[in-house]
Amino acid sequence: MGATEQRFDAAGRFADGAQYIGGRLRPGTSGRTHAVVDPATGEEVLRYELAGPEDVDAAVAAAEAAFPAWGGAAPGERSEALHRFADVLAGRAAEFAHAESAQCGKPIRLTTEFDVPGTVDNTAFFAGAARHLEGRSAGEYSSDHTSYVRREPIGVVGSVAPWNYPLQMAAWKVLPAVAAGNTIVLKPAELTPLTSLMFAEAATEAGIPDGVVNVVSGAGADAGERLVGHPAVAMTSFTGSTAVGRRVAEIATRTVKRVHLELGGKAPFVVFDDANLEAAVHGAVAGSLINSGQDCTAATRAYVQRPLYEAFVSGVADLMASIRLGDPFDPATDLGPLVSRAQRDRVAGFVERARTYAAVVTGGAAPVGELAKGAYYLPTLITGAPQGSEIVQDEVFGPVLVVLPFDSDDEGIALANDTPYGLAASAWSRDVYRTGRATREIKAGCVWVNDHIPIVSEMPHGGYRASGHGKDMSAYSFEEYTQIKHVMSDITAVARKSWHRTVFSLG
Repeated sequence: MGATEQRFDAAGRFADGAQYIGGRLRPGTSGRTHAVVDPATGEEVLRYELAGPEDVDAAVAAAEAAFPAWGGAAPGERSEALHRFADVLAGRAAEFAHAESAQCGKPIRLTTEFDVPGTVDNTAFFAGAARHLEGRSAGEYSSDHTSYVRREPIGVVGSVAPWNYPLQMAAWKVLPAVAAGNTIVLKPAELTPLTSLMFAEAATEAGIPDGVVNVVSGAGADAGERLVGHPAVAMTSFTGSTAVGRRVAEIATRTVKRVHLELGGKAPFVVFDDANLEAAVHGAVAGSLINSGQDCTAATRAYVQRPLYEAFVSGVADLMASIRLGDPFDPATDLGPLVSRAQRDRVAGFVERARTYAAVVTGGAAPVGELAKGAYYLPTLITGAPQGSEIVQDEVFGPVLVVLPFDSDDEGIALANDTPYGLAASAWSRDVYRTGRATREIKAGCVWVNDHIPIVSEMPHGGYRASGHGKDMSAYSFEEYTQIKHVMSDITAVARKSWHRTVFSLG
């Protein structure tokens, strides 16, 4: 594996604890510890004390105390602070990249070229967007009154983020919330808290007041549920599986919170018979293997019109076989391990069960040799699976692509829509009318045309159906993190108004 100096010294970095409350690191108080493990080696990166209910209460109290001043600040003040935040993140880009690779097993190329610069860009975007919290312009929508709309912050936001993109998900949760004037308590996955903590520290370094951004690193059953159900938390935002999302919604609704859910996905990749075959093959491999397939928008179900089907399967198998697995800190590595051995074993279970009803064309196993120490799994291509089978319908969250043929365009679009999910999809064709139909009829929050996966800060991310509701990124996210207030002012100075007659006689 990689040289020792390349590895991130988490034990030294977080010697003061793995909770960030009121502008400082501190240990948890649950009495239980948890280990962050490098999934490439199985070695412990950091052992820390988990947050308990008392830590959540302290973080919420810090956020409550910070809210009046931060929520009352002028948009320009918040914007300037976020611009400084982006500068701090950019200056520490290498440290963030190494920490993300250490805790997740992501190839250093991915963290250096995608995770970290994407987060810096997202921060810069919200620095600008903070100045544009606009409502409907003032006007006389009633002849006797002037109306206008205010956007106001909600209060304390309690957010729960997943382990697959710890840094980017911290940014997606924190940035729109604080840009809109809210304060936040973020609970990252206990597997991967490092870059979320560093993100909060960077906010403080940038001059964002203590208590505006807090992080509690704890288990979902105690810290997570305490945060989601806390009576002083006005909104909860959750990214994770659909099953856990249902539990979050159940807890949050007890206190009538606003709920934002970005849940699972099973993205279809629809290839029509006039598509550029080489582009589709390369797009499918990249789209299915990014982050070792641990991406809710990853290409998981490729539907290929029959004239291209065999060539597509052959091309994907050949390209997958060339993918280089290795040390995440080696720039030559294409694919790192999954986040844990438990997740690797979960993915392997899906594939082993699929062997009873489908064909594994390539992959379908953990590598042998030196890589066997880690949570690696070979890029896997499966064909011949029935549409209703587990491998087609359920979220695997690993480097696994299933390819199925279709005949008519009607059938291809129907198959694309034939899961409970609706987060992302792609359509591949040289015909603008075909792709136009696909973008209209595929039920997903994002439909790419002749590409799969790219995201930009200016455009929203969020799903339909079992993939949840609400948007991350973009100016649309302010709709999640602001309250809309209608202000209506009389302009007549008339004491006796005609509508009063509906209540009492004017005489």
